[in-house]
Amino acid sequence: MIRADKGLAFMLQYENVAWYENGMVKILDRRIYPTKVQFVTCYHHTEVAKAIADMVTQSGGPYVAAGMGMALAAHEAKDKSSEQLLEYLKDAAYTLSHARPTTVKRMEIVVEGCLNAAQEAIKQGERVDEGIFHHTLATINNNYIRIGKVANYLVDMFPDKGTIMTQCFGETIVGQMLKEAKKRGKDIKVICPETRPYFQGARLTASVVYEQGFDVTVITDNMPAYTMLSKKVDLFTSAADAICMDGHVVNKIGTFQIAIAAKYLGIPYFVTGTPDKGHDSVSTIKIEERDASYVLEAMGVRTAMEGVKGYYPLFDITPPHLVSAVITDKGIFTPYDLNRYYSD
Repeated sequence: MIRADKGLAFMLQYENVAWYENGMVKILDRRIYPTKVQFVTCYHHTEVAKAIADMVTQSGGPYVAAGMGMALAAHEAKDKSSEQLLEYLKDAAYTLSHARPTTVKRMEIVVEGCLNAAQEAIKQGERVDEGIFHHTLATINNNYIRIGKVANYLVDMFPDKGTIMTQCFGETIVGQMLKEAKKRGKDIKVICPETRPYFQGARLTASVVYEQGFDVTVITDNMPAYTMLSKKVDLFTSAADAICMDGHVVNKIGTFQIAIAAKYLGIPYFVTGTPDKGHDSVSTIKIEERDASYVLEAMGVRTAMEGVKGYYPLFDITPPHLVSAVITDKGIFTPYDLNRYYSD
């Protein structure tokens, strides 16, 4: 297998996302990276699910972790009969896919693929954990290749010396768009809002951009509109946790307000990803809300007086009229005609 993570930043290398080996899953703890490089080691698939829920890994990382967690579950059940093992894996699939409510639909696709890989391994008389591991590894590699195609279309939109604003941490598309921009000799600058309360933009996106050799600036979450004017931002781009078939985009909280500012200032907003057949309309989306105490502190340090309330919706929803285009591996689509992605 030719690995598509070649030339990407440290945290985008497969072993540093999530990795199954010797009856355990190691996950890079993105809550503290890059200040510290530490891995959370899981010895049971429920620990992987908890790591996903606790945001040890974020963006595309949970999907890889779920696959590796399924391999770990197969290891846990290695002494069971084939029928019992498959039942055990089905239970594990539910646990892992429901670790976070907003991404259940996509997670179900991941674990379903692992169940199919398990059945094939049993049929071939092979080790089931290895079968699921190799399936997961092939899947992430194919995903990187697919996102590389998305990056080709996205970078077509970049001016040769443009300034790009991102939101949160778009995982693979961040690395691949920079890799493609460097290949084309596009000397771009990147601006990253910090994205509280975990500061993914400041810690993760900015680290990847810097490590891959580009100029990067971090701003606070309330600076995007003014920064778009003062720094002459050419376009705003983000990945998405879900792209509904009716064109609504679900992404890290703050995306909606940046899209509003971009629309007002005449700056295009390009969202990258695959339209979600599991979400025919925005009505099927459940917005995850987390412990409000997280917004009352910064990296573990309390910033608000005791007794003050917090509110922490993890995602927001950007309506299609604020989305300039949805950029996919099959080309560029209007948010009002996403069914064509599948009919084509």
